[in-house]
Amino acid sequence: MQNPPTKTTLDQFHLPVKAYTSQEWFNQEQETIFSQTWQFAGLIADVSEPGSYICAHAGLYPLIVVHGEDGELRAFHNICRHRGTELLRTTGKRKKVISCPYHHWTYSLEGQLLSIPEKRTQFAHVDMSELNLHKAAIATWKGMIFVHPEEDAEPFSDYITGIEDKIGPHQPEKLIEYEGTRLRYDIKANWKIFAENYMDGYHLAHLHKDTLADYDHKRQKSEYNGRHWTFFQPLSVFYQKNLAKQSELPIIDHIPEDQMGAYVSLLFPNVGITAVESIWSVIHIIPVAPDRTIIDIRTLTMPMSTTQYLASWFKPSRGPKANTHADDPLESGDVMTEDIYACEQQQSAMKSPKFAIGPLSKDLEQSILDFHGHILDAVLFSQES
Repeated sequence: MQNPPTKTTLDQFHLPVKAYTSQEWFNQEQETIFSQTWQFAGLIADVSEPGSYICAHAGLYPLIVVHGEDGELRAFHNICRHRGTELLRTTGKRKKVISCPYHHWTYSLEGQLLSIPEKRTQFAHVDMSELNLHKAAIATWKGMIFVHPEEDAEPFSDYITGIEDKIGPHQPEKLIEYEGTRLRYDIKANWKIFAENYMDGYHLAHLHKDTLADYDHKRQKSEYNGRHWTFFQPLSVFYQKNLAKQSELPIIDHIPEDQMGAYVSLLFPNVGITAVESIWSVIHIIPVAPDRTIIDIRTLTMPMSTTQYLASWFKPSRGPKANTHADDPLESGDVMTEDIYACEQQQSAMKSPKFAIGPLSKDLEQSILDFHGHILDAVLFSQES
């Protein structure tokens, strides 16, 4: 077994292969990265009514967000204070109380323990006020909900410092998520491979030569702001001149014409935001195993008629190329299909004894090296804090 990387690795900013294949490394990331950062939980629209709730994870911690009867959103650890049973699953509405399915210990939507079955005969010695649900931190921003397992976590405003004005002029609260537009992909690759692909400016003009031809890749700009990455590239001249005719979805009406383009960001470690002329999307990169990742995509658009919605949403950006193999992912005409193929191929290649990362482009892949540095910093140095 290889020894864990040392601090000298930071001079190279290259992660070892085991960072993408080792269960030990994966477990360490869950503990030192995902359990210690703000994590995306869902959209405010998911919990718009009192009694509605969503479940989320922050590394080792299962969490829930609940809309209280008083209108407040609260986050709790999703474990019963009796034996640790999961209290709620997935997403739901119209809860009056939170009841454990195992022994029916019941909590209010504010997290207070309300009742214990057989309290008088079996738990007479128990002070119920000491067994309320563990609180977690919660924040809302641009229609999104973020949670942190520690109630006294760093302020969310500090977490996003430096990027507030760099993710585009979009106003998500004016946009709509239509039913059926949520996409979920299960890919056979480490979460970091997808994140690196997301930040890779070099592949845009090559892997996505046809599917992303509407953007001017030669004028792309990207930078790191603290641990968060932001990117912008303008529309191509032809596409901007013919925007009304070329766009398959309604153009977002509050974006100034001189600010049209692709605004892409990655909130460290695993929340992507892609905001372009017609959509605003959250790309949640969810680690499942060293070689498996769930990509959950929530997309908002301008209000549109049902006819527009049905005609435009499920059509790939370019469609399969004529006279090609329809089952070839590189000829699918779909950006995500292309990206997933590339990510899974890279994960598979890591099994080869000959695998090694070659030279990276001095500008277009610099974000990957920066990302490696932030991963190493979190995994290695958090053990000393």
